[in-house]
Amino acid sequence: MKKTLLAAGVAAMMSATPAMAKTLVYCSEGSPEGFDPSLYTTGTTFDASSKPIYNRLVQFKPGTTELEPAIASSWEVSDDGLSVTFHLRDDVQFQTTDYFTPSRPLNADDIIWTFDRQMNEDNPYYQLANGSFEYFDSMSMGELIESIEKVDDHTVRFHLSEPNAPFIANLAMDFASIHSRQYEQQLLDEGTPELANQQPIGTGPFQFVNYQEDAAVRYQANPDYFRGKQPIDNLVFAITPDAQVRYQKLLANECQVMPYPNPADVSEMQQNDTIKVLSEPGLNVAYLAWNTIQKPFDNPQVRRALNMAINKQAIIDAVFQGAGQVAKNPIPPTMWGYNDEVQDDPYDPDRARKMLKDAGVDNLQMKIWAMPVQRPYMPNARRTAELMQADLQKIGVDAQIVTYEWGEYLQRAADKNHEGAIILGWTGDNGDPDNFMGTLLSCAGVGTSNNVAEWCYEPYEKLIQKARTLSDQDERAKLYKQAQVIFKEQAPWDTLAHSTVFMPLRDDVTGYVIDPLGLHSFEGVDIQQ
Repeated sequence: MKKTLLAAGVAAMMSATPAMAKTLVYCSEGSPEGFDPSLYTTGTTFDASSKPIYNRLVQFKPGTTELEPAIASSWEVSDDGLSVTFHLRDDVQFQTTDYFTPSRPLNADDIIWTFDRQMNEDNPYYQLANGSFEYFDSMSMGELIESIEKVDDHTVRFHLSEPNAPFIANLAMDFASIHSRQYEQQLLDEGTPELANQQPIGTGPFQFVNYQEDAAVRYQANPDYFRGKQPIDNLVFAITPDAQVRYQKLLANECQVMPYPNPADVSEMQQNDTIKVLSEPGLNVAYLAWNTIQKPFDNPQVRRALNMAINKQAIIDAVFQGAGQVAKNPIPPTMWGYNDEVQDDPYDPDRARKMLKDAGVDNLQMKIWAMPVQRPYMPNARRTAELMQADLQKIGVDAQIVTYEWGEYLQRAADKNHEGAIILGWTGDNGDPDNFMGTLLSCAGVGTSNNVAEWCYEPYEKLIQKARTLSDQDERAKLYKQAQVIFKEQAPWDTLAHSTVFMPLRDDVTGYVIDPLGLHSFEGVDIQQ
């Protein structure tokens, strides 16, 4: 029924627009959790919210992790590293929709509001979210930002508690998308602040039209976009969880872009003249996170034993179809600060069995959580879990596979009392090791869906916190390399894989660029007619 409704909806949109109007359909792999990017951490949600609808102070140059201006035209850092001043463009307009008409362009008040709502307990939107801003909190942004000063309408100055090397790059991340103070005050006045997460207003290249739950999200080009109206008039996210169905829709030209193909289908796609397949090494890692505050996983020797029982190369061969490599560190080898001297725990079931026995662990029963969606770092979590289950059975461990709807999966994973081990992964947000080693493994991330290992280890924590305060990249790299040695010894994860990212699209789509950070942007994309 949903497929029929979707097809009818897209057809209606196309017939209702002028003959030359262009509609691009993107076969999204999952449903967004909402449309306020400050509340979430998943790429599926950012693709549908922050990328089309919003902008940030700074952004990454398409196809790179190089910073460039966005809403801010320029910025400077004080000599002591304790203040960062941003100069705002004066031509940025918030979107006009049926439910909001802005009376002024974006200004400094909107920048201050965006961060105040994530750090000020008295802000109504902080209260509405119960203070749950996982990215902001897991990166300790509230402790880092002491205050934000409005110098004038188009100048804001962040005052920091200490120098922080990745701070500006962090502001290019999706959680830092700029909100309209005027719109969200209007919602407060109307008694409907929750609509900020359902009817979003931003400054981005596309504006929200509607969302048919689990079926489609529709957007139209923002006519007031400060970089100019987009070549595409209408953008549709057709929510299609099954990779094979996405492929069939691509072949039938029912969608023009699809993410996360089945690795086994890539070769066939590459032989099809109507499809082009973009690819690049992913800035990502897939992992199995042990709940390190739960017995017997609170013992690093038990965690290492279980890691040795899992044949990671077999997972690469069967699940990734060779389009990836075994991971040994929590950051990918393409990232600066990677420690290639680290030795991975070998696949050794006999040794694993003995280590469990020596640790007093017998007849272990556990759960393996399998993600319900495909991500750049994990083509098929269910199959991965099945291979793990078989490996663990060989050493006498009885593993039950569980899964949940994606939003519930992440919500349950954020509960410190979750049982067993969770398959998850990460694609970098800003090209900085801190985005992996800090965001996913810091003490501040415990109790969120970022640090699902619930791991807080002081020797490691001291290194990554010190690395944040240094401006010299070589000195930072030394600390991250030391931290990777500690990570491997303590084994809060079984690091599984770094994948190759493939992006199939119709041959008539132009201007699409693979994002090394794993997200999908349609700014500047066109369809030849």
